[in-house]
Amino acid sequence: MRAPKSIVATLFLLFCAGVCAAESRAELFLHGDHIATVDTATAGATAVVVSDGTITHVGRYNDLSYLIDASTRVVDLGERALLPGFIDSHGHLAATARFIDYANLSFPPVGNVTDIDTLVTQFQRHFDQSNLEAGQWLIGYGYDDSLLKENRHPTRNDLDKVSKTIPIYLAHVSGHLGVVNSAALTEMGIDGETPNPAGGVIRRDANGRANGVLEETAAMHVFQQQLLQGNSDLERKVRAAIALYASYGITTIQDGGASAADIELFTAFASKEPFAVDVAAYNYLAPDDESSIQRFKHQPGYRDSGYRAAGIKFALDGSPQGRTAWMRAPYAEGPEGVEADYVAYSTVTPEAYAKGVQAVLSKKIPMLVHANGDAAIQLMLDGLEDVVTNMEVEDHRSVIIHAQLMGLDQVKQALRVGAVPSFFASHTYFWGDWHLRSFGAERGENISPTGWARAEGVPFTVHNDTPVVPPDMLRLLWATTNRITRSGRVIGGSQRLSVEDGLYALTQAGAFQLFEESIKGSISVGKQADLIILNKDPRETPVEDLGELFVEETFARGRSVFRLH
Repeated sequence: MRAPKSIVATLFLLFCAGVCAAESRAELFLHGDHIATVDTATAGATAVVVSDGTITHVGRYNDLSYLIDASTRVVDLGERALLPGFIDSHGHLAATARFIDYANLSFPPVGNVTDIDTLVTQFQRHFDQSNLEAGQWLIGYGYDDSLLKENRHPTRNDLDKVSKTIPIYLAHVSGHLGVVNSAALTEMGIDGETPNPAGGVIRRDANGRANGVLEETAAMHVFQQQLLQGNSDLERKVRAAIALYASYGITTIQDGGASAADIELFTAFASKEPFAVDVAAYNYLAPDDESSIQRFKHQPGYRDSGYRAAGIKFALDGSPQGRTAWMRAPYAEGPEGVEADYVAYSTVTPEAYAKGVQAVLSKKIPMLVHANGDAAIQLMLDGLEDVVTNMEVEDHRSVIIHAQLMGLDQVKQALRVGAVPSFFASHTYFWGDWHLRSFGAERGENISPTGWARAEGVPFTVHNDTPVVPPDMLRLLWATTNRITRSGRVIGGSQRLSVEDGLYALTQAGAFQLFEESIKGSISVGKQADLIILNKDPRETPVEDLGELFVEETFARGRSVFRLH
């Protein structure tokens, strides 16, 4: 019996995926037995051909070797592995760039600060080496009260040991809190009588005096204002940060909270000289900032510059490691001095968020919504459901950024309303032990519930939220598949992913989140030649050893943008 035309066409297309692409000679020819294509149609391939920045052929070495000529770069992978380039599904390129010249006061393995004394000593050393101009603040980042020996935040008194005259801002590892010294409090006009701002807290000592610790909106204003000091030599820092990402195999970077001024600056940088890898920026706005939402111009493509304004970002709450994630039920252990019914708080009003969702989706702008606690996630989902129920909305893929304390009921609701959770899955290692203290066993065990999302068929991604933690995608893969805390405890074993699912979350799922699945995320004919070479095949590596793998070379748009040797 003759096969139907549709079947014949399908077989022809599958055949052509290997041998029938445009017959241009190979500029780059990679071959070996360890090619993870993340595409069932090209699985088992042993050769990949690249020309003019595009994957032109994927198939068997013997079928494609005729495309090699004297000008072709041929890469024999041997025991090494070829994968699609990793996609950064949430992070902050602008902050990463500006942090390059600031004091890194992180806990190991990111830094080497273990207690308040070493924090002050290292900050003092950085201050002594800084050449601050008049009016500049001293900036540090990365301290983590949950890991410091004293198990507390530094205060104004601690930072006054560094300087009593130069204003100082020290950013918490989460970015949602910060500490200032006495000189900064004076410059900001904060004293014991200053009220808490909406959506934030000015922490105080036993005498009611501001102790220097600022939460959420109280911290964000000064943080964003002082971070702009980093505009000096910014283009150099941006390109250095992009090179750092590329060294970890990232070929698409997210700037998930860019200011309008940064979007303008970065557009100019990339227009002058295209970025080495693609950068998708999301404009951070208050949801009731109607004029800015209306002015925002969504750019669906990169226009050969490697940069685009990809969407808008809102934030609804704080961070679990800072104990400001907004919860439906009280914390098991909250910040010092709070009542037993403490659930933290929202950083915006529900009315403002509802207005913002409608405005953004009506303009067909992709949207990220920061929501860590389950109360914030519920606000995100309910506001989204109200809009998609009452207004004709196309495929929107609105992203729940972090989604740390997402409940199973909320995973199911996300599927119903078309939301895409992007889980901060490296938290399982960095702060898993802290979350068990903060939220108790049941909620703590199920942070970043990738297993639930996988079982329910919800599209999802995972991320590092750089500069909160470095952009190490292989450590992220290790954390997602192992879920082992700093103390060595397995946290939420049922939420673990297989290596294959983890790789999918870092590649094709990230492309889907960006609406770029047709051009990125897998080794497929016609897609952009974003590729990475690892020292070993992660599919054949014991899961406990995945974090020991490393990137040997990164190709973006067919060009080598990082090479280890």
